[in-house]
Amino acid sequence: MKSASMLLLLSAIAWTALFLLPTQCSLLEECQVLRDFKKGIFEDPLYTLSDWNQSDVDPCSWNGVLCSGAQDRVLSLDLANSSLRGFITPDIGSLRFLQKLILSNNLLFGSIPKEIGMLVNLTVLDLSSNKLSGPIPSEIGGLTSISKINFHSNGLTGKLPAELGNLINLVELRVDRNKLKGPIPGTTAKHISNKLHQQATGFCQLENLQVGDFSNNFFSGKIPPCMGNSSRYNLHGNCFTNKNIKMQRTPKTCGVTHTGNRLKKNHKQKQSKYFRILEIVTGVVLVIFLASVAFTIIKWCTPKSPVLISWRKNSSKSKDLPVISVDSEMLKHVLKLSRGELEVACEDFSNIIGSSSYSVVYKGTMEGGPEIAVISLCVSMDQWTDQLEFYFQTEIVNLARLVHENTPKLLGYCNQSDPFTKMLVFEYASNGTLYEHLHYSEGCQLSWCRRMKIGIGIARGLRYMHNEVEPPFSLSELHSSAVYLTEDFTPNLVDFESWKAVLSKAENSRYMGVQGNTFAFGTLLLEIISGRPPFCKDQGCLVDWAKQYLENPDMMCKLVDPELKYFNKDDLRVICSVVSLSVQNEPTKRPSMQILAAMLENRIDVSSNTTLKESPLAWAELALLT
Repeated sequence: MKSASMLLLLSAIAWTALFLLPTQCSLLEECQVLRDFKKGIFEDPLYTLSDWNQSDVDPCSWNGVLCSGAQDRVLSLDLANSSLRGFITPDIGSLRFLQKLILSNNLLFGSIPKEIGMLVNLTVLDLSSNKLSGPIPSEIGGLTSISKINFHSNGLTGKLPAELGNLINLVELRVDRNKLKGPIPGTTAKHISNKLHQQATGFCQLENLQVGDFSNNFFSGKIPPCMGNSSRYNLHGNCFTNKNIKMQRTPKTCGVTHTGNRLKKNHKQKQSKYFRILEIVTGVVLVIFLASVAFTIIKWCTPKSPVLISWRKNSSKSKDLPVISVDSEMLKHVLKLSRGELEVACEDFSNIIGSSSYSVVYKGTMEGGPEIAVISLCVSMDQWTDQLEFYFQTEIVNLARLVHENTPKLLGYCNQSDPFTKMLVFEYASNGTLYEHLHYSEGCQLSWCRRMKIGIGIARGLRYMHNEVEPPFSLSELHSSAVYLTEDFTPNLVDFESWKAVLSKAENSRYMGVQGNTFAFGTLLLEIISGRPPFCKDQGCLVDWAKQYLENPDMMCKLVDPELKYFNKDDLRVICSVVSLSVQNEPTKRPSMQILAAMLENRIDVSSNTTLKESPLAWAELALLT
């Protein structure tokens, strides 16, 4: 009897194991896919993915992940509004049971992986408001269950795939605010032999479509008859030839003229006229071209072309990654230099002015040009991956778009495989770092007014990066060693440690983000007025030490560097107010740098008159000025 009972129990266990094993294997596979997705994200300022732990085999509790009722399938991935910077890995196509993929309002680069077309259960696909480029994959036309596609506000190019006409359940399609071109397919393209194309029915057959937004692209040709008079479609801001469609782009912005039609009508009468125009234009272009070539040779420039990162199959990877295009327009003023040129400029890399475990900084001088600071990444070819290559080139683009008095000027870069070299070249700030002036017995050079000028300059630089650059730019680390001073003590915020998050391969190594920069700014202001380092053995953390004085107006003076012979109490009160706001424990309560910079600018005077008042030789300086 006992044997029979035991046999039944073992049978039940065996059947249960057979039933659960595929489910557990599937969830483990999906867990790995999500980990691979995380590897494609190299900036997570809001720590959205902080609980996506490598050791956790159950992704159902992770932020943004929704599983089935039985907790055995990943059904939804929603990471909208997370400020994630990176790219979408092709592995996403392995989430076979995924029904919703929502990645809107992030900073995702690269192309849309064609593997998304494998998500046959998908009903919602929202990749809007990112920095995606390249074409819309035709494979998405196989997602017959989908009801909503939103790609608006990206940089997508190419033609609209006719295969999208297969999506008979589609209710909403938004592709507005991209760079799409060509005609909108209204009916089947019969001349195409591919099976998937043969099934394409065009947008006129999508009876369930309630919202079709094609506005602000470069679509051309005639609008399909089914769309012309329907309120379901938004077609504004394109290049359609229909005369009854209002709010279209001008022929100039469309890159189209009607000269061709007129030539066909009056070929014999106007042919010579257009040949003369062509000759003149060709001559002007040739002169400009030759002048440009001469100028670039003198300046050691080489013609720039779009930089394409070819995602080669890595021996350590299981799948190919997509092709990424870096915007060459952003790099047109940035020199691509060889290692040999930089070797000469930096005297065989003998003058090291800074170093860390991630980079070495050399000082040099370009022939007939400015002094330069060259950052060389400490990484070998064996350590280099496709992800790092993408990050390196993206960082060049990010740094190239910073044009402000308080940000360093990127002059060039070196991206060489033989010998393996990854370098960035900046204009050198000749007065050293703020840290050196505060802590290496040279603090006496930094008068109160000069310190106020530096503090306000740092605030202006952060305001520019956080509020005036699109998308916002945040420093990976902000401290006095990263603030370089020019000859007149204008601060430059140099992000030498931006590679740390990737090169360290540490799971918890993340960019500081905008709010983290704000906290670091408050700490930096304390360091400027007190002359104390951010951390010391005796007093511990500078912020913790300062709080007892920040909260007591009568004791604020104890924050001031004893080396200073003069300070302004009104300025000190303003600084303490800004510091208190900046170092609040709750990140969301910290004001923006726009507000903090305005507080400093409006309430602290750093004019030349103020400088004279605090100077022990004010009478002599005044005599010189008059």
